[in-house]
Amino acid sequence: MALCFWLYPGGPAWGKYWLRNRVSAKKPHKIIPGPKGFPVLGSLNLMVNLAHHKLSAVAKSFGAKRLMAFSMGDTKVIITCNPDVAKEILNSSVFADRPVKESAYSLMFNRAIGFAPYGVYWRTLRRIAATHLFCPKQISSTEGQRSEIASQMVSIIACRGGDQFCVRDLLKKASLNNMMCSVFGTKYELGSSNTETEELSQLVEEGYDLLGKLNWSDHLPWLAGFDFQKIRFRCSELVPKVNKFVTKIIQEHKLQSGRKIHDFVDVLLSLNGPDKLSDQDIIAVLWEMIFRGTDTVAVLIEWILARMVLHPEIQSKVQAELDGVVGKSRPLMESDIQSTVYLQAVVKEVLRLHPPGPLLSWARLAITDTTIDGYHVPEGTTAMVNMWAITRDPDVWVEPLKFMPERFVSKDSGDVEFSVLGSDLRLAPFGSGRRTCPGKALGLATVCFWVGSLLHEFQWVQSDDTNSVDLTEKLRLSCEMANPLQVKAHPRRNT
Repeated sequence: MALCFWLYPGGPAWGKYWLRNRVSAKKPHKIIPGPKGFPVLGSLNLMVNLAHHKLSAVAKSFGAKRLMAFSMGDTKVIITCNPDVAKEILNSSVFADRPVKESAYSLMFNRAIGFAPYGVYWRTLRRIAATHLFCPKQISSTEGQRSEIASQMVSIIACRGGDQFCVRDLLKKASLNNMMCSVFGTKYELGSSNTETEELSQLVEEGYDLLGKLNWSDHLPWLAGFDFQKIRFRCSELVPKVNKFVTKIIQEHKLQSGRKIHDFVDVLLSLNGPDKLSDQDIIAVLWEMIFRGTDTVAVLIEWILARMVLHPEIQSKVQAELDGVVGKSRPLMESDIQSTVYLQAVVKEVLRLHPPGPLLSWARLAITDTTIDGYHVPEGTTAMVNMWAITRDPDVWVEPLKFMPERFVSKDSGDVEFSVLGSDLRLAPFGSGRRTCPGKALGLATVCFWVGSLLHEFQWVQSDDTNSVDLTEKLRLSCEMANPLQVKAHPRRNT
């Protein structure tokens, strides 16, 4: 039977579905093209290492860029490398849920925005986050903390005196401090060590590693009892530490109940009526906010700085624009960013070539049978969008492999007003539809301001010949540089 299932296009999970449903089907359906993979296992091998590269190559070889089917063990999967089909999937109410990984469930994310089932609870969480953390007014009100952290980064880099350093550690620490300030209301100096930030950093790093791993038990249920990869064990070790850490902060806020509301913990504790959350749900929501808000910003800024080092002529253009807007006598302010065009074009171009979530990080789940691009897609199917493949498709972009921010500046290109927030699926690194990233506006504001500040203050150059910039990717939860960026930064602004 396993061999019979395996013979179908798309592999064993699809073969099992079609063979079991062919009698009850009212009319024959078109079969979605795709690889068979291996008996029982399907194409699980495609999801190891650089999955977005492998899936793009296989879709091309099958002539299935619009829609391809494959199996991950018992899991039926479809994937598209086409912006029109991507829009059909991401904006469909049928794909309003996410498939919950065992690690996500164990780490409490099923009670937070990322993996909570579509419904009243999820909509409540989304509304709370949109109103109290990610609305334009709230983003504007936290400009001071982002500016303070940017100043601290500049001071730390200046103290290095042009010596080589690894930029990733500083960016991750800055991103974590920024989220801790927004969510927990705690401020720390970047240059000083602190046990609380160190502990949280370790918890977040362990969570990234667990959520970014391909868990075979998610797709081969008969393996679930064995926990070969120790994912369940590691989750059981991590969750009590997270509970203890976040509960301590919640209790501190409860003891200071008379103070003025100014952080997200206070907001969640002040909710009443149908919006009121249990302490366990508050922990899950806060944990996810810190977890997701730290990673993407640091990863994206590292890619941008790497590109600036590799393309000094483009770095000079950004700096010339910043000097024209700000001058060299004062630091960049966040309000200056709206006057920059080329800087924002650089950010968009890096998002195009190096999307932090090349497969949009987390997939979607069909909650009912549906039709996508003329093909029948059954309930329970996992759907993915290969944004990395779309942004490198010559049918979608002119000279897609060339780093060319001008494509978002030149009036001839027609992409001057291009939005990366999900309205155009040619470049939607934060997703689209109901499950789009709720913090995308805040993330972009932070990235543009911090990158602008770092480029305004310093000339970024390659460290030396032996440590040249390596654009090799490593796919974890986000797609980051395999080898951390080693650079030198020389002061350029008059102080």
